[in-house]
Amino acid sequence: MPTTTTDRTPLLNGNGGHAASVPDHSRDLFQPDIPSWLASYKWFFFGHWLNILLVFVPLSAIAHYLHWDAALRFSFSFVAIMPLAALLGTATDQLSLKLGQTLSGLLNASFGNAVEIIVGVAALFQGEYRIVQTSLLGSILSNLLLVLGCSFLAGGLKYQEGNFQVTAAQASSSLMTLTCITLVIPAAYHSAALQDTNKGSGLQTAVAKMLALDGQIFDGTDVVDDATRGLRIISRGTAMILLFVYIAYLVFQLKTHAYLYESNAAEEIETPHMSVPAAGSALLLVTVITSFCADYLVASIDETSTRYGIPKAFVGLILLPIVANAAEHVTSVWMALKNKMELTIGICVGSSIQIAAFVVPLLVIIGWITHHDLTLFFADFETIVLFVSVLLVNFLIQDGKSNYMEGLMLIALYLVIALAFWVS
Repeated sequence: MPTTTTDRTPLLNGNGGHAASVPDHSRDLFQPDIPSWLASYKWFFFGHWLNILLVFVPLSAIAHYLHWDAALRFSFSFVAIMPLAALLGTATDQLSLKLGQTLSGLLNASFGNAVEIIVGVAALFQGEYRIVQTSLLGSILSNLLLVLGCSFLAGGLKYQEGNFQVTAAQASSSLMTLTCITLVIPAAYHSAALQDTNKGSGLQTAVAKMLALDGQIFDGTDVVDDATRGLRIISRGTAMILLFVYIAYLVFQLKTHAYLYESNAAEEIETPHMSVPAAGSALLLVTVITSFCADYLVASIDETSTRYGIPKAFVGLILLPIVANAAEHVTSVWMALKNKMELTIGICVGSSIQIAAFVVPLLVIIGWITHHDLTLFFADFETIVLFVSVLLVNFLIQDGKSNYMEGLMLIALYLVIALAFWVS
């Protein structure tokens, strides 16, 4: 009777013959078919036409250190980040092919929005808190409205209707709603504190007059300081809670309920073009280069906005997210054209969740550690915009179907928001 060799077959047979052939998965990284360092880097830098734009990386550095016109510095850095964002995604994908589902999921969670984190940290250290907030809010809105809308539109023009897993989509949208509510609470607290301050202004004026008669000074700053201190405590506590919820969401998505996020479409087996060490080193290299370009970009925003009359809010909310999410935009639309709507929802809503539940709290905590007073208090108008956007997305995906009309609705809302911030 013929025998079969399995992973449990002894290395030596009973009569002391030759060793059985046992697969050794620990040697995968060192097999001859794994690309060499040279082949890996050659494919990494010359494998896509978008990498032509890497010429703007040295141009952005030259423009920054030679103090060229603000518009040139902003434009060169703006364009340079586009191929760098795509390279970050490429290196992450190549690592994911060898690390398995769990580790690749954690890797994508960490580096999926690396550009937003880098730009946010650069703006935070330069004290540009409004740029930090508007760029992160813009990334959320860009993914939820523009990218998802373009995907629904592209998929709807090719297929009459797209279908995706309702339970997974609702779980993701519910978490997005939770993060949205946590941004509403600081705004509500600030409004309530401001109303209490205004109500007490008459009493404060009377007290100030009486104390002035005794040669004492009272300016009411204690009330403002108490409100600021309370807002700071709410923001930092909420940031830690959101990070815990995000970790639980990763466990839910990658471990306990991973079957909900599996695509029904047949997946293509992708051949790695880079070795794991080469991909890891490339990821580190591009991250460092991106941090410099982001620093140049943020440093030029203030002068560009003032000289050319471009609102800062528009730069942070519209322009920066388009650069940071360029690679995700293309991938999401491409998946929709292949009728892989689960992947499209995962890219758009999942990326928004990463920003709202991971990147925003992370930057608040980094600001806490480095003594930069970043809070979760967004302006009332921005909070309302985020709330209605999340509300519309929830309405559209609750039936598990998509069409081109739903895509048009999402894009229309995004254009209205962009117009409102242009005139703000």
